[in-house]
Amino acid sequence: MTTMTQTPPQAARRRGLLVYLVLAYAGMWAAMAPLLADGYRRADAREEVGTLEQVCIGAAMLTPALAALFVVRFVERGDGVREALALRWPRPWGRALWDCLLPLGVLAGLTAALLALGALAGSYPFAGFGALDAGSVGSWAVQGVIGMAVSLPLFFGEELGWQGFLLPRLVRLENGETGTATPVRAYLLTGTAFALWHLPPLLMGGQYPGRPWYVAVPAFVVSCALVLPVFTWLRLRSGSVVPAVLAHTFASSMSVSMVREFADPDAELDPLTMGLGGWPGWIVLGAFVTFLARTGRLRPSRYGRG
Repeated sequence: MTTMTQTPPQAARRRGLLVYLVLAYAGMWAAMAPLLADGYRRADAREEVGTLEQVCIGAAMLTPALAALFVVRFVERGDGVREALALRWPRPWGRALWDCLLPLGVLAGLTAALLALGALAGSYPFAGFGALDAGSVGSWAVQGVIGMAVSLPLFFGEELGWQGFLLPRLVRLENGETGTATPVRAYLLTGTAFALWHLPPLLMGGQYPGRPWYVAVPAFVVSCALVLPVFTWLRLRSGSVVPAVLAHTFASSMSVSMVREFADPDAELDPLTMGLGGWPGWIVLGAFVTFLARTGRLRPSRYGRG
């Protein structure tokens, strides 16, 4: 099974990495410029974003894919954009459905575990099982699935850049053509680059409303460094970027929505103490990533490479 795509000579790879990062970061700042100029700040985790915010966020999410496409076509000058970015259906075909359902189950399980941990520790204001209504929960789930389907193209915009382009090339630079070790530095560099790409929304309280930037930025770097190997594992085992896209979509939509849905409706929500971006999420993600690493599931050589 091909999991890490063929890449051009090392000089072109390094040049391509630099061009990709410049374009992706410039695109994010350009997309967020109207909100930054307007002085927008998100102060509450329950606050819904307006139309302008949604347009700016959507435009920003497309920039990693556009940057990756530009580099593949005009810097690396390789053939086959889809193959270069792993934009293909999961392989083998007989397991494609399972490979697409697994990300949803894994992220749902991780979210449930961190909510349980937070509730036991007293940091998550769980409403209690008595407050749950089957009808309302079912309605929430249906709306969440529809929302995921609508936003899926935007998450392709992100993961074609991070999982499709950046990580595989950093792995090749770190491990050469053998890929026999877990590429820890490639994971950390990609996670950090992915986190810092979010700097404009972080400065506006996007991920951590009410928190100063010097708290929000390090917290998000930790979160991205821990969740990225989960996305990568799903991408490696399937040979496709699609499961990573599905996992990212769930993490940024349904997982966040789960925090609100099962919390006391009158309680204040602090993403730093609940959800994948808070300390309960770090513990749960850290344990799962440790399992993946100890069992060799984060090594590209386990799945074969082209």
